[in-house]
Amino acid sequence: MSIKEIQEEIINEFSMFEDWMERYEYIIELGKDLPIIEDHYKTADNLIKGCQSKVWLHADIIADNIVFTADSDAILTKGIVALLVRILSNQTPLEILGADLFFINEIGLTEHLSPTRANGLLAMVKQLKLYALAYQSKLG
Repeated sequence: MSIKEIQEEIINEFSMFEDWMERYEYIIELGKDLPIIEDHYKTADNLIKGCQSKVWLHADIIADNIVFTADSDAILTKGIVALLVRILSNQTPLEILGADLFFINEIGLTEHLSPTRANGLLAMVKQLKLYALAYQSKLG
């Protein structure tokens, strides 16, 4: 499934909820389903800088696609990173680098996050794209 198709699927899922409390609960549920990062990847090197809570992100390249795993010590943040992993994992570095993450505005995520969480979201997106850039330069 393409990055665009996954985002459209997420927008559709969020349209079923009437208010933001239900959306927050859904984001928290998504975090519970996040494939857990292995403990040996929970290192300072894998911590995302710029997040108020601790967010670990690891990337592997498998058959020219990047596979992300992540975790967070905050339940809402874990759900947010789960959304990003769902969209960008199993995509090529070039697809990730070129991705327009329009779902963020479409579901109203940034306007319903505190300023520190919104900054953390931007830091997560930046780190995901930095992994893609690093792998793309290795692939040549």
